[in-house]
Amino acid sequence: MTSEEKRQRHKEGHRSRMEAARIAEARARRRHRFVVAGLVLVVAAALVAAAVVLLGGDDDETAATDDTTTTTAPEADPTLPDPPPGGTIEGPTPCPAEDGSEERIATFAEPPPTCIEEGQALAADITTSMGPITVALDAEAAPTMVNNFVVLARYHYFDGLPFHRLVPDFVAQTGSSGIPDYGSGGPGYDMPDIEKPSGAYAPGDVAMARSDAVSGSQFFLVASEAGAAQLTPEYPLFGRVTEGLDLVAELASLGDAATNGTPTEVVLVESVTIRPA
Repeated sequence: MTSEEKRQRHKEGHRSRMEAARIAEARARRRHRFVVAGLVLVVAAALVAAAVVLLGGDDDETAATDDTTTTTAPEADPTLPDPPPGGTIEGPTPCPAEDGSEERIATFAEPPPTCIEEGQALAADITTSMGPITVALDAEAAPTMVNNFVVLARYHYFDGLPFHRLVPDFVAQTGSSGIPDYGSGGPGYDMPDIEKPSGAYAPGDVAMARSDAVSGSQFFLVASEAGAAQLTPEYPLFGRVTEGLDLVAELASLGDAATNGTPTEVVLVESVTIRPA
């Protein structure tokens, strides 16, 4: 092989090596672009997933969440309005006027004197924000409790107070002044532990509430047979619903049984009017 041929082969080998290097470099650049593109796609997918989570998921997940929410028992609304303003009677309580002309009294220093006539047949028209309820008052069997109820009603004590305890299929309770709270509020005194029934309660019975002592003002209306069956004869019984028993049952249904009667709706006693039966 001549010197010229050797130089030619050397040149061709050099060109081949240079071309191979160029092709390898080009392949490396393409691989780098593919890797970068893949990383971009991965990051983009992650960002989309994060946005989906932050915004509440796709339609199916939102539907599942909404469905879970709607099947959860509604939370009872414990918000009750403040009691309306009222005056205070210091010392003995005078018998109120029968014509409804007294101003509202919210606090009393002591239980009232006897202000009703012996043997007088009386009824109470209780107007609520959901409708009327009529109660026949049993002054013969429970003269002390009826007299107290009549005096409070004629002083408009009950006007504007909410039904603070509503237990479905059991009772609807009201008459608390809200001071210090609706569960324990009263007129400023308790009642004697007397005039309790000798037998069982019945739907529509109206009785005084109690804890350790008989409340001076809180009373409840029995909403059903099942509710009556739950009561022991320790609550002074002083009346019976004669009109509006269906409304009593409806009222009781507006409470949360799981919290022992927290109202889910606000229902007010608008007025209590005492009249001859």
